[in-house]
Amino acid sequence: MPEVTTPYEPGTPCWTDLMVPDQQAALDFYRDLLGWQGEVGPEEFGGYSVCTLKGKPVAGIMKAAATGDQPAPPPNWTTYFASADVSAAQEAIGAGGGNVLMPAADVSDLGRMLVAADPQGAVFGVWEARQFPGAGIVNEPGALMWNQLVTTDPKAAGAFYESALGLVAAPMPDMPEFTGVQVKGRTVGGVQGMENVPEGTPPHWQVHFAVDDTDSTTDALVRTGGSVLQPPFDMEKVGRLAFVADPWGASFAIITPRSF
Repeated sequence: MPEVTTPYEPGTPCWTDLMVPDQQAALDFYRDLLGWQGEVGPEEFGGYSVCTLKGKPVAGIMKAAATGDQPAPPPNWTTYFASADVSAAQEAIGAGGGNVLMPAADVSDLGRMLVAADPQGAVFGVWEARQFPGAGIVNEPGALMWNQLVTTDPKAAGAFYESALGLVAAPMPDMPEFTGVQVKGRTVGGVQGMENVPEGTPPHWQVHFAVDDTDSTTDALVRTGGSVLQPPFDMEKVGRLAFVADPWGASFAIITPRSF
């Protein structure tokens, strides 16, 4: 089991969470689809649910709510990057042309966080761990496996994330035709343009969850109200993927890698 036993290096994707209008229904949906366990959390944390797999945290689910005169945000998955200093990251994000949507704030004694959008509009989070380091399992069925930035300007985005979070955009060692983002020479995610996405899709970070069987998981998703954005297909050197959305429209990818 790929348990995470050491702190995440700054810049590494360390957590993902879902904002959705029907929190309990989403908990049920992802329980059946990916095997997660979770329940609506305490009121002091806005009911935030930390979902677990084999007793380890894997993702969060929260109810989308309106803020002030702003409507509730649309359903979406957010990727969070580890940081040693969220306040410094906030300054770097602003200096690099990003837009801070939720300023740096403490989350009890668990950590410190912010949510921002890069200059092209892709939303992401930054997490400074205290008592809660992030995902406790990755890279196995039911857990987060990959984070891919889909953007209108890969080169500019690469420069932004390097200045803001220390990520370095470079060709992937095993697949030089693709661009990855690296932390201390280790590829932790990818970057791509908008060429192969439906027209009108905004820039975003796409989360990929590993599954045992992409085809059967896609079938199960459809039976429980999800939709297929791109049917299962084979990607050389990577595995079998499908791009899907849950019943509320939050998109994500599922992947059966060539090997775990």
